[in-house]
Amino acid sequence: MPTELWAIGLVLAATLVGAFGPILLKKASEKKLSKISSLIRNYHLMGGVALYGVGTVLFIPALKGGDLSVLYPFVSLTYVWVSLLSVKFLGEKMNRMKWLGILSIIIGVSLIGLGS
Repeated sequence: MPTELWAIGLVLAATLVGAFGPILLKKASEKKLSKISSLIRNYHLMGGVALYGVGTVLFIPALKGGDLSVLYPFVSLTYVWVSLLSVKFLGEKMNRMKWLGILSIIIGVSLIGLGS
């Protein structure tokens, strides 16, 4: 079955939503997580887990719109989003090798998309 554009768009949205999960988990890791009560009150932790879940829920209907072998490589764009969001929200720095990695991911996903 040819992969439909809406399915690719939904996967892209899922990866962007899901990429906020690790950002919040990183913020959650800065707090003490030794007791159940501190885990429950850690809103960054709960938000990060929830965003992972929302990303997964968005991905599931997209699978109806195309081949898994085409759609799943788009999940690797999560690494791109996380890198860019880490710069914006965590103050992390990008170097030449990180940019090269991002470029490689984008080229790889593009080639898979064109090959379908």
